[in-house]
Amino acid sequence: MTRRSPLAYLATILLVGVTCSSARAADAASGPAKDTKVPALKVFDATGEHAGQYIDYAQDRGDKPTVYVFIVAERWGRPMARFLRELDKQVANWDPQAYVVAVWLSHDAAKGKEYLPRAQQSIKLRATALTVFDGDSAGPQPWSIDTGADMTAVVASGGKVAATGGYVSVNETLASEVFQALQKTKP
Repeated sequence: MTRRSPLAYLATILLVGVTCSSARAADAASGPAKDTKVPALKVFDATGEHAGQYIDYAQDRGDKPTVYVFIVAERWGRPMARFLRELDKQVANWDPQAYVVAVWLSHDAAKGKEYLPRAQQSIKLRATALTVFDGDSAGPQPWSIDTGADMTAVVASGGKVAATGGYVSVNETLASEVFQALQKTKP
């Protein structure tokens, strides 16, 4: 049996770490294509600027910098709540025009409408609307959401999609990656 030096083991660990981290950009192709017009997004606003109303947030946001976050409700948990809180903090401190629209995707929209205001009391978001999509649990068709991903983030500005990606494993460290994509939309 050949004995390897500790330096060889360290080099192997670093190589694996670099390979894994460079593949982190997005886990799944999910969301509308880059540089396309932001599709209509009629949702029930449970906690945001239009709380208690149905609104087309894509139309409402227009050209303003926006992150649309599609959440598969069955996979919601503390790591995703921490992601939203961190993204919200970064967006709120960056540009008063910027906003996050989190869209709850579920088989039971009524349950989401009841739950999200309670979630808001816990995570205290300032620049994020928690919304519910009432249609198919796969989300609005023109958005091309891959529900195999726990969450899909779509960055938009100027009425166009600037970046998109589906994520299978979500936590607060991912917020910086999504926020950086949003920052790049501002000239």
